[in-house]
Amino acid sequence: MSLQDVKLNPDSTFLVTGGAGFIGSNICESLVNRGVTVRCLDNLSTGFMKNIEHLLERENFEFTEGDIRDPDTCLKLTDGVDYVLNQAAWGSVPRSIEMPLLYEEINIRGTLNMMEASRQNGVKAFVYASSSSVYGDSTTLPKQEGGEGKVLSPYALTKKVDEEYGRLYHELYGLNTYGLRYFNVFGRRQNPDGMYAAVIPRFIRQLMAGEKCVINGDGRQSRDFTYIDNVIEGNLRAALAGGEAAGEAYNIGAGGREYLIDIYYDLCKALEIEREPEFGPPRKGDIRDSNADISKAREKLGYDPEYDFAAGISLAIDWYRQNL
Repeated sequence: MSLQDVKLNPDSTFLVTGGAGFIGSNICESLVNRGVTVRCLDNLSTGFMKNIEHLLERENFEFTEGDIRDPDTCLKLTDGVDYVLNQAAWGSVPRSIEMPLLYEEINIRGTLNMMEASRQNGVKAFVYASSSSVYGDSTTLPKQEGGEGKVLSPYALTKKVDEEYGRLYHELYGLNTYGLRYFNVFGRRQNPDGMYAAVIPRFIRQLMAGEKCVINGDGRQSRDFTYIDNVIEGNLRAALAGGEAAGEAYNIGAGGREYLIDIYYDLCKALEIEREPEFGPPRKGDIRDSNADISKAREKLGYDPEYDFAAGISLAIDWYRQNL
């Protein structure tokens, strides 16, 4: 099974919010190439036009610069839409600790605006980005839905609230909602710059630029790093899953577990660079260890990730070599 096995009705219309961002732009590209109609909404606060400029001339792609915090925009863009894939959010645990009010405004109220607009306009499925951060201080591995701990950051809390709204909108209003708990997504177009950049693209850029890489903590933190095409598959399978799977949240990962220090040396080897890292203090709000039990998504969504970490990181390195 693979992403290419997911069959879409060519007459369908999809709305992708946050569609100029890392994950959203990859979803838009996949949908456009499948021939369905794609509406892309982004306020360009963390997304970039360069991520979607190659799609602007395609007849089945339409970009709107707008904000999910505006209910009127949400209503307008969901009118006539079959499926909403809501990726619009602000990520980064450290930044959420610095800006909790903004995270509440974007990640909770913005998502709620989109759910309500989708309900009013009779959208068939509302798929939204959640996060593995909802597992909080739970030490159980692998992470399994229903085994959540105490959340450790405002970002994690916003995703937990989104999931509760998703459940309620299905139970109270009949909207088919699907929360996807992403586990450390990486791949093409992930931004390597800035103090809140994700670790894999940041390490690749720093290594290629001859800079020192800083690992927060001892490097023995583990993550289920998940290649972008697995996440695209998860979104499409959720959109087509039907009502029996609605109102719930699902782990979307690769099912593996990689240690940061090992990833660092793997990147050095792949880039043919010999350089030792520096170590800094652990970051507030970070989960120590994380890997996904994806059995629920396999069973109820038909999710079957094609790319393990080794295959995904090879593709990601190739992309950054050509684009940095």
